Amino acid sequence: MSAEATNPATPGPATPGSAAPGAHRRKGRPRIDLRRLGRAALLGPAARDRLPDAIGHVAEAHRAHHPDADLEPLRRAYVLAESSHRGQMRKSGEPYITHPLAVTLILAELGAETTTLTASLLHDTVEDTEVTLDQVREQFGDEVCYLVDGVTKLEKVDYGAAAEPETFRKMLVATGNDVRVMSIKLADRLHNMRTLGVMRPEKQARIAKVTRDVLIPLAERLGVQALKTELEDLVFAILHPEEYEHTRELIVDNASRDSDPLAEIAEEVRTVLREAGLQAEVLIRPRHFVSVHRVSRKRGPMRGSDFGRLLVLVNEDADCYGVLGELHTCLTPVVSEFKDFIAVPKFNLYQSLHTAVAGGDGEVAEVLIRTHQMHKVAEAGVIALGNPYAPPSEEQSDGDGERPADGERVDPTRPGWLSRLLDWQQGASDPDTFWSTLREDLAQDREITVFRADGGPLGLPEGASCVDAAYAQYGEDAHACMGARVNGRLATLSTVLRDGDTVQLLMGQDPAAEPSREWLEHAHTPAARIAIQRWLAAHPSPGDAKPPETPATTPRPSTDAPAARPAAANAVVEQAGASVRLAGCCTPVPPDEVTGFAVRGGVVTVHRVGCAGVARMKSAGRAEVGVRWGDTTECRVTLVAESFGRPHLLADLTEAIAMEGVAIVSATVEPPTQQRVRHTYTLQLPDAAHLPGLMRAMRNVPGVYDVSRAQHPAAAVQ
Repeated sequence: MSAEATNPATPGPATPGSAAPGAHRRKGRPRIDLRRLGRAALLGPAARDRLPDAIGHVAEAHRAHHPDADLEPLRRAYVLAESSHRGQMRKSGEPYITHPLAVTLILAELGAETTTLTASLLHDTVEDTEVTLDQVREQFGDEVCYLVDGVTKLEKVDYGAAAEPETFRKMLVATGNDVRVMSIKLADRLHNMRTLGVMRPEKQARIAKVTRDVLIPLAERLGVQALKTELEDLVFAILHPEEYEHTRELIVDNASRDSDPLAEIAEEVRTVLREAGLQAEVLIRPRHFVSVHRVSRKRGPMRGSDFGRLLVLVNEDADCYGVLGELHTCLTPVVSEFKDFIAVPKFNLYQSLHTAVAGGDGEVAEVLIRTHQMHKVAEAGVIALGNPYAPPSEEQSDGDGERPADGERVDPTRPGWLSRLLDWQQGASDPDTFWSTLREDLAQDREITVFRADGGPLGLPEGASCVDAAYAQYGEDAHACMGARVNGRLATLSTVLRDGDTVQLLMGQDPAAEPSREWLEHAHTPAARIAIQRWLAAHPSPGDAKPPETPATTPRPSTDAPAARPAAANAVVEQAGASVRLAGCCTPVPPDEVTGFAVRGGVVTVHRVGCAGVARMKSAGRAEVGVRWGDTTECRVTLVAESFGRPHLLADLTEAIAMEGVAIVSATVEPPTQQRVRHTYTLQLPDAAHLPGLMRAMRNVPGVYDVSRAQHPAAAVQ
């Protein structure tokens, strides 16, 4: 954009973009002076049958990644862009064509395909010149036109203005339909940030803050680390000049040292791998400025090996693990530093093995192990994956951008977070809610991976709960979620998940299920919060997982209360003249194996043999009294139902009990605790044989996860 111009005489924030003194880098083309190329472009029109000299370096970088690419669209796009922008100057005084050239070169070096580069050359023509979208479509097709239109809309967004959230939402929808739109925008912002020195300090700061808050997190989520790290350094230089200068001094001082411990460890690694017969390229990757700053704050005084990391590149996935095994065998590994992002890739497509090894002098070097293809994706993210919409048999997608099977655009490269963003943005109640939620989501720069019961992964932000997992997996159907099992154990929906957890979500079958207002306290993802808020807004009197008041709900009876005493006419004791009382602590019923103990008043209490009260009676020296069941089959029993809170649960349970022909003598419902509810029922059964079926029927009620016989604390020995 012309508003973000260059100042070639002012290095400004561009310093972080250059390599640190003494840094190790691979040999390659020298960096191009795009300002000179821009001047050369004004010397006259190029012949129509050859590529203009001004984009020769773009073509060279493009062919390095795509040897068979057709360069004709680039030639035509450059001719149109140069002629359209001719006479326009950046604020630095340079020809404007230098900007689209620089943006296109950034993308070409990252491996973008021809369609993206063509759109990049034209990305400012519709906004800043007389060129129209219809002209772009006529000359370059629907795909290029779509990308140029998307980037043009981005240019109109003032990310920091309160009045722009709706525009930004529309822009993200466009980005979600084609991630290449945001790729061009990120490269555009990088070039403008590199050359921001011409701006007033206050405008530099404003642009840097927006870059930090919105565009850098988006670059991270698209996996474009090469752009993300340089943008971080440029923002760091503008917003924290003193800390940036201190970090620069640390890097310069380290470069002036006589010895380089990283180089020594790198040579050790090469020797180990060579002797093991593993073909691998071992490189030293200097940390960028922000990374050095973070390490210095975390570890204190910097050691030589802290200023970079080792990168080991191999050809096959299996070789990554072979390298890991050799390094851990022949060198001293720091086991706590090991992470496997190959088996479980990060949310932004990143794959690599991370470890750390100690050299002979005690210096510890972090090591990244990946294949060449993994490295390409790690650096360029979605940009490195080509045209995501091209069918396998064609270089580009159909003109209407549709998939032959079902008419929807296919984007196998779209990261999961972007799909989730497109889902929840539709449910945001208003632009301000969307904007604030988006910024919160982007601020969560760490993500965990949990696994569904079927083994499929779910990407969630760090700190997410089972509520978030439910909405990530089921969308608004998660309203019917009743609980979860985490790593096989029952857990409340408020349980915070950790990386690698297995989550089985327990879903009810009620289509009218309602979410609990309490879930908002445990929801960390936009998808969960917005879905719950939307339901609550549409239902002014929502259920809060508290059981409805009912006359059947009474205080829990004590073990001595007559109303709670089950009938005992069917229990016969071997003690003449004794009356019988079934113990309230274990509520025995036929055909339970039972025993009895004499208590005061000539009463014999009958317990189940496994009751804890029996053990206490025996330890106190009380003699057992023989008990058997008589012919009467009617009995009274106390059952406890454990459930996850939801509306209408008490009504559904009592209906299930009634359908079994069982009478409810009393019922107690405890207040919900962490979304769990405990129901205690004293029931009169017409036949003890009905008990197993009754318990099954109660367990089948949605939300109920366990039904058991009551085990109240036994009364004191009388």
